[in-house]
Amino acid sequence: HQAAPPPGRTARMAGAMWTACAVLACAVPALALRAPAAGPRVGIAAFNLGPLRAAAADDEVGAGFDLKAYMGAKKVAVDAALDASLPLEDPRTSLIVESMRYSLMGGGKRVRPVLAIAACEMVGGTEEQAMPLAVSLEMIHTMSLIHDDLPSMDNDTLRRGQPTNHVLYGEDTAILAGDAMLSTAFEHLAKHAVGPQWEPSRVVDVLARLGTSVGARGLAGGQVQDLLCERKSDVGMEDLRWIHKHKTAALLKVSVAGGAVLGGASPEDVDKCERFAEGIGLAFQVADDILDVTASTEELGKTAGKDEDTDKTTYVKLLGLEGARKEAQRLTDEAKAELESFGKSATPLLALADYIINRSN
Repeated sequence: HQAAPPPGRTARMAGAMWTACAVLACAVPALALRAPAAGPRVGIAAFNLGPLRAAAADDEVGAGFDLKAYMGAKKVAVDAALDASLPLEDPRTSLIVESMRYSLMGGGKRVRPVLAIAACEMVGGTEEQAMPLAVSLEMIHTMSLIHDDLPSMDNDTLRRGQPTNHVLYGEDTAILAGDAMLSTAFEHLAKHAVGPQWEPSRVVDVLARLGTSVGARGLAGGQVQDLLCERKSDVGMEDLRWIHKHKTAALLKVSVAGGAVLGGASPEDVDKCERFAEGIGLAFQVADDILDVTASTEELGKTAGKDEDTDKTTYVKLLGLEGARKEAQRLTDEAKAELESFGKSATPLLALADYIINRSN
């Protein structure tokens, strides 16, 4: 990877991907050479979007399940793991590590890590098994936010109610912090998913899934297509779904499927998890589009109305506000149906699916 990424937003994404590919290429052979694990694995509403109703009723997701308490407990564990993942070990790296930590530890709901943990537990795994992936997912998500906010991308100055990374540290450091975050995500999973709880072949599988989720067939490809479609009048629903299956849903997909893989799920169950995650990933984006036109900057923690300012094609633009709400509910209902065979063990994931479309930011 070059010391200074070449100019241009597409070139910057390509540079970041070279870093991730190099780390993955080194990690996979090392993991593959490990001996197979011995022994058995250890076998857990402020804003209303109109007619959308949280389907976390007792008869649907389990009597007495408290999603707020569940997410709160998981967030505490994830935040502790994130805090430990980026220590300052050399004064000469203090600036870039500070920049990375500023965005990584700057709040957030930790939806992707919690999805990974919930999926792992659903198939009989543990929070400990899922935690290396949970940390990696949040690092990748944070990288995407740092880069999305850059002047050459979405050009935003506010994220989670605070100045964006490049506003505080400069565009050059923010770019490199995002690059470092991406490569560190792969390094963290490769180094910490080690021991009798993790089958090496499953760790390699998840590393490959992570690579796909951020590459040309994932987040980066979706983001490029999203940028190309700005201010175009002929962008249709098929284009929009393609963009967000890659830009938004890809990382949610590896969150759920990756957690299930580490927890020991069968290929058939992993497929169900992927279909569930793709559905809620699209619903996540529909909810984002709705919030962009119905919530304030203070409620969102980022600049509201950006989609209209850039004349971006959104679900609200194509379907109208009411149509977008119905589409979010349809996607969520279809996604949840994929987990019927898991019974009550799917309760956290089902509740998280409802939370995604009923959130306030």
